[in-house]
Amino acid sequence: MRREYYSDTIANFLKTSSNEILGKLAQSSEFALEQTQRDAWLEEIRILQNILQPHKGSIYFEYSIPRMGKRIDVVLLIGSAILVLEFKVGEKEFTSYAIDQVWDYSLDLKNFHETSHECFIAPILIATKAKVDTAIVSTTSHNDKLLFPIKSNEALLSQVIDDVLRFVDGNEINPLQWESGRYQPTPTIIEAAMALYSGHSVSEISRVMLVPSILETLLMLYLKSSDFQKRSRINLCVLSQVFLALGKLWLGSILQQIILIKTMIFTVFFFQAMDLL
Repeated sequence: MRREYYSDTIANFLKTSSNEILGKLAQSSEFALEQTQRDAWLEEIRILQNILQPHKGSIYFEYSIPRMGKRIDVVLLIGSAILVLEFKVGEKEFTSYAIDQVWDYSLDLKNFHETSHECFIAPILIATKAKVDTAIVSTTSHNDKLLFPIKSNEALLSQVIDDVLRFVDGNEINPLQWESGRYQPTPTIIEAAMALYSGHSVSEISRVMLVPSILETLLMLYLKSSDFQKRSRINLCVLSQVFLALGKLWLGSILQQIILIKTMIFTVFFFQAMDLL
């Protein structure tokens, strides 16, 4: 299963029309393409096709971070570096939320994606309209090849990439090996639940329970397993945190809330039964 919506070599990306790339992104997306997302993708494609001419490597749009249930705007593999790009198209400020966002993505790759462990990782936040004179490239104090978040605008991005590549060293990353890297550990109960229901309304979630549930079937099979007592000790405190984390979804009727709770209980058992937790 592919983790990204679109990927290719940088050479092929540069030769492909923006509309063709946009079509592949839209086709891969699980949601209807909104105008704001369409415009953002086209702007990202335009910017990157303008600045990546000197470079060889691979490019990945909307790369999945399973533990967080989110996607990185763009990942670049160039030389011995992984560049994590988070675009804020049209933005003039570097918000703390956006900085934390690109930082979290990079930490996640460094700690949980096995073929990223030993690589240099550069988180780059691009607020396209922001005023930036220079970019600072530096690593953390842990000597783990993880760079601190770098702030850039559209005009400075090419220089930022060059500065990162001059800063790092080591062997060139093999794209096929990197793509085949396993993602460990698997999500916690809360993270898995949030990822599963992210982007869905209460009414959409409730419709899951209108047909015979696969989750219920899995639960019944699981209850019959010989080592159920040993494997099914789910802390009630953890379960309560699941429901609290999903509290923002509980906006419908009492009936919808009951259905959502039921769905969440079966979801927990589903992940347990599949040995995903």
